[in-house]
Amino acid sequence: MSFLYVALGAAVGAPLRYLLDRAVQARHDSLFPWGTFAVNVTGSLILGVLIGGATAGVVPGALGTLLGTGFCGALTTYSTFGYETVRLVEEKAAFYAVANAVASVAAGLGAAFIGITVAQAIWS
Repeated sequence: MSFLYVALGAAVGAPLRYLLDRAVQARHDSLFPWGTFAVNVTGSLILGVLIGGATAGVVPGALGTLLGTGFCGALTTYSTFGYETVRLVEEKAAFYAVANAVASVAAGLGAAFIGITVAQAIWS
């Protein structure tokens, strides 16, 4: 049954990633990969809320599998983050490459922490 939850979550998360990535990137005339940055930070925030909810006992395992593994797993994209960072280096845009690597990791971790904190405030 877990496989089905993951597949269903991914079936929503993957197309949403594409649509959000394109929508965000279309609004920025920059080398910086804002679309990927946005979906990764958003996914980290959602996953933080789910983890906080699971810790508080209000997010059951099946919902965590559906939304955490399936949806957030498909929404976020480490491979695209890596590819875009390497592409920036190859295009001699080292500042953007370093900014992407540092900001993505810091913002993703920060968003996850905020999500956990918000969930704990709501459900504790």
